[in-house]
Amino acid sequence: MKTIAISGKGGTGKTTVAALIIRWLSEQVSKSILAVDADSNVNLNDVLGVELKETIGSIREEMKSSVSNLPGGMNKNQFLEYKIQSSLVETPDYDLIAMGRPEGPGCYCYANNLLREILNTLHKNYQFVVIDNEAGMEHLSRRTAHRLDYLLIISDPSLRGIRTAGKISRLLKELDTRVGEKYLVLNRVLDSIPPSVKKAIEEEGVEHLYSIPEDERLFILDQSGKPIWTIASDTTARRAVGQLTRKLLNLEKEGKL
Repeated sequence: MKTIAISGKGGTGKTTVAALIIRWLSEQVSKSILAVDADSNVNLNDVLGVELKETIGSIREEMKSSVSNLPGGMNKNQFLEYKIQSSLVETPDYDLIAMGRPEGPGCYCYANNLLREILNTLHKNYQFVVIDNEAGMEHLSRRTAHRLDYLLIISDPSLRGIRTAGKISRLLKELDTRVGEKYLVLNRVLDSIPPSVKKAIEEEGVEHLYSIPEDERLFILDQSGKPIWTIASDTTARRAVGQLTRKLLNLEKEGKL
């Protein structure tokens, strides 16, 4: 099982990149994929084009109100396991689970603990887990993910985005978070990377793995609210994400693709 987590500054296309990775993996490698929407705003399902049943946040609320009156003589753990399985959206290409809103203003503690337990339970059933994280560093700082094989820090080619990527990278070192490999991925790149941005990448000490070019067709698709599954296979961004994922997983070196 390999876990790929996506993080970075808001508005850089994190969720779109996550969805494109999920699509590429399902078409080229394996359909044994668990997609995790770890963003309290919950929109990975919209980009993927599926409807959610429940979120971890809604399960938490139900547990809070029903803990003294659980159905069928269930104990709390049995009820939680049942609700978790019920909330899982199953498709022919991947399964999806969403975190939903936090426990209260600024507090993600209970929901994060639930998500960690869920991942520990579910991950053994999948070849890949792809996690779309919060725009900031909340989930990483609270160690939502037990083990990340790869962390992709998504940024636009701007100084502010690179500085944020550097902060995320340093936070991981400070917390000794269990991340195998972490990389910077630049999204929506026009032509080439400006020299000032290249300098900032070097100063921040983040390893630049790949650049995804600006793609007008992807922008139009997003504006229309259509899911990523409808995008044509020859679009620039889709091809680039495929090449990125191959490189990330070393599939070409291993002779698997």
